[in-house]
Amino acid sequence: MTGGGRRPLRCALLDDFQAVGTTAADWSPLAGRVEVVSLTEHTDDEDVLAGRLADFDIVVTLRERVPFPASLLDRLPRLRLLVASGMRNTVIDYAAAARNGVTVCGTTSSSTPPVELTWALLLGLARGLVRENTALREGGPWQQTVGADLYGQRLGLLGLGRIGSRVAQVGLAFGMDVVAWSRNLTEERADEVGVGLAPSLEELLSSSDFVSVHLALGERTRGLIGAAELGLMRPTGYLVNTARAAIVDQGALLEALHAGRIAGAGIDVFDIEPLPAGHPLRSAPRLLATPHVGYVTRANYATYYGEAVEDIRAFLDGSPVRVLG
Repeated sequence: MTGGGRRPLRCALLDDFQAVGTTAADWSPLAGRVEVVSLTEHTDDEDVLAGRLADFDIVVTLRERVPFPASLLDRLPRLRLLVASGMRNTVIDYAAAARNGVTVCGTTSSSTPPVELTWALLLGLARGLVRENTALREGGPWQQTVGADLYGQRLGLLGLGRIGSRVAQVGLAFGMDVVAWSRNLTEERADEVGVGLAPSLEELLSSSDFVSVHLALGERTRGLIGAAELGLMRPTGYLVNTARAAIVDQGALLEALHAGRIAGAGIDVFDIEPLPAGHPLRSAPRLLATPHVGYVTRANYATYYGEAVEDIRAFLDGSPVRVLG
């Protein structure tokens, strides 16, 4: 699509917050054919985004951070290729992309990073690491918390797919009693992973010391954990969500944290991302929060951007790969 003195196509790397997109992978296979531009500032304003992307032929977007509805795609007549990290994306209007002549491609993604972050959050909550570290660094009291044990305690998993099953294996290694629940989970699958099958969501919530969410977001899981469900948890219980924000009602979670109805929560996903500076979750008590870094590791970024290079090269050569839609 280039050559013969034609200008290189322009490729935007959206939301490259750490400015590592151009160095996380080898872009040299596209030299002379594609000009790669890192965009480090996020915007939720569709008018602003349409203006920023007006001069780009290719866009690489991370996960589901930026929606591409018809209203935006219709305003990007120059766009020809949209690459999204991961092989599942619910915020791209594929019909509108096709109507506008935009090919959508994906990349593979490792389930290891969110598993590891789940345990970072869970362990941080259980042992009060942030509070103890802050006190130590600032000259505060020596020992303020009494940590929660993992051994012998119940870990309840909502979902037992790629990520949930690996979280389960770590829990078992800690000597925890691991149970799982989802609407379609079978006893055979639970036995395969080596965990118990909770008879209901309510039983899992009321009997678990730690609850971790590993469900896909859909109509049946949106708002699954609300005020009533949080009310079933033990006051000494902890909730961890590295899946999708909308599975847990964030208003209900805020109320539960402020009221001390649960011991704490570890959250990596939010209804609004990036989280606004004055958002109440930024100052909520009993909350250990990270800015959606579940998938942000060197190896995963090497995969995302490396396969984005492959997607772009294949598209330019007329044989797109990993096509979504």
